[in-house]
Amino acid sequence: MFVRLSIAVAALSVLSGAALAQGAKLTDPQIAHIAYTAGVIDINAAKQAEAKGSNKEVKAFAKDMARDHEAVNKQALDLVKKLKVTPEDNDTSKALSKQAADKLAELGKLKGAAYDKAYIDNEVAYHKTVNTALETQLIPSASNPELKSLLQTGLKIFQGHQQHAEHVAASLK
Repeated sequence: MFVRLSIAVAALSVLSGAALAQGAKLTDPQIAHIAYTAGVIDINAAKQAEAKGSNKEVKAFAKDMARDHEAVNKQALDLVKKLKVTPEDNDTSKALSKQAADKLAELGKLKGAAYDKAYIDNEVAYHKTVNTALETQLIPSASNPELKSLLQTGLKIFQGHQQHAEHVAASLK
């Protein structure tokens, strides 16, 4: 079960890394799409957890994830409109979306404490991977200062999410 999660969350860093290694630097429209997609993935997971979760702390965490990621994605959409940039779908965002849909289906089969633990473990791993990708690939590759700033702000928020998820995970053991 968690192997598929690892594959899904690793896709962001692996695919982005492969593109960078081949000299194909990610463009700002591609970076914007990857970041937006990562947010949508966590919003969808959070909404599922709000509905299926049985633990109060897990449900509260999920509500926070949906709120925060929706706010960051709104800022991202406002920025691309202001800059008159169209986010560009790419192999990384496509792979993330496909694998996230598979993970949501897998989580959807679980109930009760098993669901809560799987969801929160997923959130810990997902935020670790996204934060690493933001720090090492997306922020350094961004050309536009406003996009870079938004990604840096998002990173600070998502580092807090990772710590919060780790705290909730520890309480479920």
